[in-house]
Amino acid sequence: MMANTAVIPTGLQGFFAKILQHNDVFLAVGMILIVLMMILPLPPFLLDILLTLNLSLSIIILLVTLYTKEPLQYSTFPTLLLVSTLFRLGLNVSSSRLLLLTGEAGAVIESFGNFVVGGNYVVGLLIFIILMIINFMVITNGAGRVSEVSARFTLDALPGKQLSIDADLNAGMITEAVAKKRRVNVQKEADFYGTMDGASKFVKGDAIAGIIITVINIVFGLIIGVVQLGMDPATAAATFTTLTVGDGLVSSLPALLISSATGILVTRVSEDDDASLGDELGKQLLSNYKVLAILSGLLLLIGFIPGMPNAPFLFIGAIAGAGAFYTFKNTKTKAKADSDKITADALAQDKKDNPAKTSTEEVLELLHIEPMELELGYRLVPLIEAESGGDLLERIANIRKQMAQDFGVVLPSIRVRDNLHIEADAYTLKLRGIELGQGKINADMLLAMSTDPDLADEVEGIATIEPAFGLPALWIDKDDREEAEMNGFTVIHPAAVLATHLTELMKRNQSQIVTRQDVKQLLDNLKKTSEAHTSLVDDLVPSQLSISELHYILQLLLMENVSIRDLTSVLESIAYHCRISKSPDYLVEQCRVALSRHLCKQHVDESSGKLPVLTLSPDVEENMANHLVNTATNKDGQQTFMLALNPQYTQNLLSTINQQIEEVLTTQGVQPVLLCNGKLRSHVRKLIERMLPQVAVLSYNEIGPLTQVQSYGSIRV
Repeated sequence: MMANTAVIPTGLQGFFAKILQHNDVFLAVGMILIVLMMILPLPPFLLDILLTLNLSLSIIILLVTLYTKEPLQYSTFPTLLLVSTLFRLGLNVSSSRLLLLTGEAGAVIESFGNFVVGGNYVVGLLIFIILMIINFMVITNGAGRVSEVSARFTLDALPGKQLSIDADLNAGMITEAVAKKRRVNVQKEADFYGTMDGASKFVKGDAIAGIIITVINIVFGLIIGVVQLGMDPATAAATFTTLTVGDGLVSSLPALLISSATGILVTRVSEDDDASLGDELGKQLLSNYKVLAILSGLLLLIGFIPGMPNAPFLFIGAIAGAGAFYTFKNTKTKAKADSDKITADALAQDKKDNPAKTSTEEVLELLHIEPMELELGYRLVPLIEAESGGDLLERIANIRKQMAQDFGVVLPSIRVRDNLHIEADAYTLKLRGIELGQGKINADMLLAMSTDPDLADEVEGIATIEPAFGLPALWIDKDDREEAEMNGFTVIHPAAVLATHLTELMKRNQSQIVTRQDVKQLLDNLKKTSEAHTSLVDDLVPSQLSISELHYILQLLLMENVSIRDLTSVLESIAYHCRISKSPDYLVEQCRVALSRHLCKQHVDESSGKLPVLTLSPDVEENMANHLVNTATNKDGQQTFMLALNPQYTQNLLSTINQQIEEVLTTQGVQPVLLCNGKLRSHVRKLIERMLPQVAVLSYNEIGPLTQVQSYGSIRV
């Protein structure tokens, strides 16, 4: 195998390669020389070289602008604009000093002046003034105005673009890496146009400075030529006017080129990121053969009119006709190619739809299941379209944030898509392809709800059931909103109704939503916060518990809406108690004790600041304890128990619990929790979770010392 050898450039190529390796040094030295150039006098030959370099630099800037596909590719343009302006002003100062001191300004300025003046310095002066007016009043002002408007609209659109990126990310349309890249591009775009707004002021100031310098050179040059250099007035006027016009042209031509480059860059709007300005102009101006054919016919018609300048009209008309013919042939060829491509795509789709012709890879792609997806009927599609005022994607993003804050759960991205196979006003939320819930909403109306059933006849609407909590409601017209609110109704936007239902579905099923990979991400995120957390995670997983076992424990906590946001307390409790027993039920109960402050705060009545409870009577607890049956014993001697009550007794117990909870809820307006012995808590929860899923069950061990308890009775059978 041959070793890789670096190619060492030699000769002139090596010299330039070494120079290009130190661009930063040359830029710093160049800026210092520009400042010195304004102070120290330059000899004529050196001034000629620098003037030629300035003109060359401006041509390079213009050409690079023409071939730039999008403005952000030329992100250094504002800084380059400032440097070139300073360089040009430095040359103006040096040439003015040389002109006023000696009456000479080098070969470049003298040649430009004689060429333009052509023996008549008055005409030359007028030509120079016209160029200055074009640069200052047309190009510079226009570019400055476009830069200002572009910066304003770009900054105003920045929040909307950020929200759009978040919405696409939440909908699963893009990955996190793509979203991050798009956010960076949006920020760069805002910075670029903001900087261009300020940089355009340099161009305008440079044009004004050029006019002032020209006036100074002519007026004071005439005075110096007559008084100090001993010239007669006519000779002094001819000499200094010619040299001033030459100096102005040498400076104004680069300024005109750079001003044009500025205008081209800030007005660049491309529909194709891979196309240059020339490609876009050719595509948009010369792509329609009908336009070129009409132009050709019109010019040829004018060219045959007697007395008209026939030659130029006939020449341009013939060129336009040839262009129309070429464009027509090209359009037909492209149409045939597109038709062939459509046919090929149809065949490929047919192959995909036909199982006999489907490859193994395509079959494997069908096995992919989205973590979460929301399917919408076609009438609900406007809810996700920002152009139609839809904000459902933004609401979904807020749901994910709220779930993370309330329960410490990072929900997967929800892919939102339309489905023509469901009803037009329906929606369905699926978890790994299985339906979690569905509902119907009217996207063109508003939902009105009231706690007073007697108010239902006060507002005209369509009776319905609110999908999240199953409460009676009305769909009303948007024009009836004020009337409904005046009658005591709560009016809700359809997107908010759907978002509320999604939130409730996710809360009820969050234990199923969290995957093993999600648990691993939570642990990795915790390890990033501090070394203590890193040590805690490493000591627990996988030495004492596997990620699968930890995943199951967290699922049991989330099943009862216990937040795992304080993951540190959960892991510390598991790390301590798993030495006693690794039973998931036992570890869950110990984690609940560690999270007792959060559990109590979650159910405390906000008006009284107390925890409303219903307790189990001692005889009920004793009866339950006597009916705990050992169902299994593992190799470590740990036993698993199951509550096996008499069916009739169980029915009576559940009815009593339901009756007393409804009584407290009706009379006191609070939702009580069920309080029982710690050994029975998990069994009581399993007993009532199907009939009373909204009722929380706490043990005496989970009541913190600072929590005040308000008892509303005892459950007796």
